[in-house]
Amino acid sequence: MDIQAAPIRHVRLGSMAATALTRDDGSIVIRSADPLGSYPRSIIDALKHWAEKSPDRVLIADRAGEGWRKLTFAQVVDKIQPLAQALLNANLSQERPLIILSGNEIEHFLLGMAALWVGIPYAPISPAYSLISSDFGKLKHIAKILTPGMIYASDGAAFSAAIDATVDSQVPVVTRINPIGSRADYSFDDLLKTPVSPAVAAANQAITPDTIAKFLFTSGSTGMPKGVITTHRMMACNQQMILQALAFLADEPPILLDWMPWNHVAGGSHNVGIALYNGGTFYIDDGQPTPARFGRTLENLSMVQPTFFTNVPKAYEALVSAFNENPLARKNLFANLKLMQYAGAGLSQNVFDGLAKASVAETGERVLMITGYGSTETAPFAFTTTWPVEQAGHIGLPAAGMEIKLVSNAEKLELRIKGPNVTPGYWRDDEKTAEAFDDEGYYCIGDAVKLVDPLNLDLGLVFDGRVTEDFKLSTGTWVNFAAVRSAVISACPPLIRDVVVTGLDRNFIGAMIFPDLQACCRHAGLAEDTDAALVVGHARVVERFQTALSELALNATGSSNHVARAILLSDPPDIDKGEVTDKGSINQRAVRTHRAELMQRLYAEEPVQEVMIFDRKGA
Repeated sequence: MDIQAAPIRHVRLGSMAATALTRDDGSIVIRSADPLGSYPRSIIDALKHWAEKSPDRVLIADRAGEGWRKLTFAQVVDKIQPLAQALLNANLSQERPLIILSGNEIEHFLLGMAALWVGIPYAPISPAYSLISSDFGKLKHIAKILTPGMIYASDGAAFSAAIDATVDSQVPVVTRINPIGSRADYSFDDLLKTPVSPAVAAANQAITPDTIAKFLFTSGSTGMPKGVITTHRMMACNQQMILQALAFLADEPPILLDWMPWNHVAGGSHNVGIALYNGGTFYIDDGQPTPARFGRTLENLSMVQPTFFTNVPKAYEALVSAFNENPLARKNLFANLKLMQYAGAGLSQNVFDGLAKASVAETGERVLMITGYGSTETAPFAFTTTWPVEQAGHIGLPAAGMEIKLVSNAEKLELRIKGPNVTPGYWRDDEKTAEAFDDEGYYCIGDAVKLVDPLNLDLGLVFDGRVTEDFKLSTGTWVNFAAVRSAVISACPPLIRDVVVTGLDRNFIGAMIFPDLQACCRHAGLAEDTDAALVVGHARVVERFQTALSELALNATGSSNHVARAILLSDPPDIDKGEVTDKGSINQRAVRTHRAELMQRLYAEEPVQEVMIFDRKGA
């Protein structure tokens, strides 16, 4: 059967029209042609609306035993009131905000909503900073910036070491289980019993669009995390931007099943916000796209039929691999699905094809796949496609109410952004805030883009890497980092997790490859707990990489895209050394710095055996 001949399931989407103007200085200004519709002062007002209109509809659910704990819109609003009073009683404010250290669960959601309800900022922090880090360096940095007035950690025992090492002993802690006996500790259930006074309603009425809603910390891929100020306006207008692009969200209450961590803007603002703003239901997926946790996602899919599904490429890859053995998960995913979305990396063609094949097998139709672009500083929705994605990196056009500026920067067009969804800056960091905006008030995001077709703006833009990641070889030849990294990953799916591209001031491009050890084990017929060094040195693994990357080298057009050598890394990236962020993004510079010995092996005149060499045709 010709999968591509199958029809695409109908879904109502907005028009992503834009206009462009080339200015005298050579910069290009692109504006959305669609005006941004009205939106509430706060996403909390949307919560109130749906609690009145659809009080008995389930808003939030998480796993409990074999089933789900569920709360309706009305129940959420009822539970928020005493929690909000407890936060006011603790004298929390933007100078003494609430910090949430643990992951996605109903209690986390309720506390966050309670803080928003009374205009108290809160900061969801990556659990990895407490549970994986050994020196708590990033958590100490964050606590120093925020000066928190209260901490929430679901399991006190799990987080006690991090809390004691980073937060003043006078700061109270709220726990769901296992209270910390060494400091003032409140039970979450006790907070729910707090008597409510008129102060809660008064604080709610005092909220303005400029009131700070959250502090969201960037993942620190280039240093210590920065506290991005997120206002109530940013969250509310961003949901209106999403609704105008994904118009089907207004047709019926959306249903989401989602694992993305709430300390990241995609999970906690974009995805949760879609359910809140559109009267939908959000099921917390307690699985993850890892070999150890993905089985839980499949189990959850056997109980939930989402209408909107957004995920990272690795999760879609895992789904395609699991569909044959999990027919109910496949059936439920596609039964009522209107749209799939991905972001964070390129989606390989075999995964595109696998998803289309599974969708057609279940429904006779393909489900539209789109992608977009944004950042913590843009709340995050800034660009999207409303048409099928046909190439990696395609980000579409700016959302309603936004404008962008493209400025020449070396060999690229640097992207700068302006709109009501853009942050006013970084908390208690005037220097970084000043650096982040140009003299016209555009946010300098640090990325480059290019037009799909300079003569046809309607085709949108393509991500073109970071403006600071490209480098020159010793010959003066520019290397497009993003293109080289993408080419290496695409050459050997699914055996690669990420690639560090090397070659600055060197004679040729090299690659330090973090392999997907589980995929490599399956390829070599090894047990998944086989020692990593044995896996990367296995003859079948080395042969696969040698063959795939040799073919890539034969197709290279010159030194600017010829990966001449590569080495497989057996040690995973180290979060304490800054080699990897909590969401898994690789800090290229940190890996090269901390693995200087491997760099020497990669570029030695007589390379050691583990260095693979790839010749270019005619070289």
